[in-house]
Amino acid sequence: MGASYCAVPLYRIFCQSMSYGGTTATHDDTKSLSTLQKKKDREIKIRFNADRAASFQWNFRPEQSEIYVHPGETALAFYRAENKTSKPVDGVSTYNVIPFEAGAYFNKIQCFCFEEQRLNPGEVVELPVFFYIDPEFTEDPKMENVDEITLSYTFFESKEMPNLQIPWGMHGKR
Repeated sequence: MGASYCAVPLYRIFCQSMSYGGTTATHDDTKSLSTLQKKKDREIKIRFNADRAASFQWNFRPEQSEIYVHPGETALAFYRAENKTSKPVDGVSTYNVIPFEAGAYFNKIQCFCFEEQRLNPGEVVELPVFFYIDPEFTEDPKMENVDEITLSYTFFESKEMPNLQIPWGMHGKR
């Protein structure tokens, strides 16, 4: 039971520190979006997927099934969440990118992942994802045949965690 409370934060720490499981890059504020070089000769289909834990009673879906982007071009997509219960419910999402290797080039500027969301009974929200594919994607031989990337989110119910202690080494500090 205790492990399920820790799963989301530990998954986040592990994936972000190891760039594992399709973890995306986070946009570096020192890199200006205006200096990105749009690669017009390459178009990539971005597919959106939404899942939820079996016991989680929200409706959750992407507002668009797919969009097309060029590396170096920013894009905005939305997911929709609705609390179908008669009580407030807190949720938190994890994400991944498929193929996993493309995660290193998928840069999130703004995202709702790993942020607790509270929805009141019947409340509906749109959750934005603002991102770009790094132009260096086109120079990586492993990405040569990748024309489609799937961004997938999974929502879980978030419960209050009792004084979570992260083991030494997991957070990079002694």
